[in-house]
Amino acid sequence: MSLFKKIFSKEKKETLDKGLEKSKTSFFDKLSKAVAGKSKVDDDVLDNLEEVLVSSDVGVNTTLKVIDRIEARVAKDKYLGTEELNQILREEIAGLLSETHTGEATEFTVPENKKPYVIMVVGVNGVGKTTTIGKLAYQFKKAGKKVILGAADTFRAAAIDQLQIWADRTEVPIVKQSMGSDPASVAFDTLQSAMTQEADVVLIDTAGRLHNKVNLMNELSKVKRVMQKVVPDAPHDVLLVLDGSTGQNAFEQAKQFTAATEVTSLAVTKLDGTAKGGVVIGISDQFQIPVKYIGVGEGIEDLQVFNKLEFVDSFFK
Repeated sequence: MSLFKKIFSKEKKETLDKGLEKSKTSFFDKLSKAVAGKSKVDDDVLDNLEEVLVSSDVGVNTTLKVIDRIEARVAKDKYLGTEELNQILREEIAGLLSETHTGEATEFTVPENKKPYVIMVVGVNGVGKTTTIGKLAYQFKKAGKKVILGAADTFRAAAIDQLQIWADRTEVPIVKQSMGSDPASVAFDTLQSAMTQEADVVLIDTAGRLHNKVNLMNELSKVKRVMQKVVPDAPHDVLLVLDGSTGQNAFEQAKQFTAATEVTSLAVTKLDGTAKGGVVIGISDQFQIPVKYIGVGEGIEDLQVFNKLEFVDSFFK
């Protein structure tokens, strides 16, 4: 199909294939049971397929869209064999996701006309937020950008310490204060430092508490307001990090955070350790916010720019 063409390098594609192995194996086990003894795609197969997609964390709404597309295809082609189902799924899901967001990136880039380009990273504790920031710092630095980190999650000493470890590992400067400091003050200092050092990219870590949405909303709003005193249009990107291994809970977190602050992009982590990789398909379709990055391994290189077509190709290969 014309949608699928080689975009990623061989190494990157192999990492993606390996990272999705558990999700893929689980999905195809369920799919083979769903079509057992059937030679054509009929109502029974479609009902079973619906169950397979929902139980693979694709999400109910996205699943219904996929089933509608396959029903339309069955009606048009009159006969579809079950052996063709995998290819049809691959094509229809790729087509569906291509409708939601266009402009597929493959490399770690930021707009040249925004300097410094400020990324505020949000997400609940434990989703891999700080690790994602560290890996982003590494990738942007590798791309020739001057990067600076801001430790504005001041509610946990561990968060500051962890970000410091990543700053040391990637050899990028970090701005931090003591635990309990005002997060907005840290963000302000970070941006001032970024202006002085003529940094290209600023990554600001923030606290990940969801138990009180009003407090979270107020805190993130304050951080934004204070940053804008230094860089008027900051933050340029509010990146929400979600843990893919939590499946439907990742949907819930996305809903809560998008209600609390204006999220402009998503990163889905920990896909290599779970069979719930289908959640990326659902999240990419359901939220009018692009999935920008995915974590498909523990290595520093294993954070990838999310490319829908490469993802679907690997998932259904």
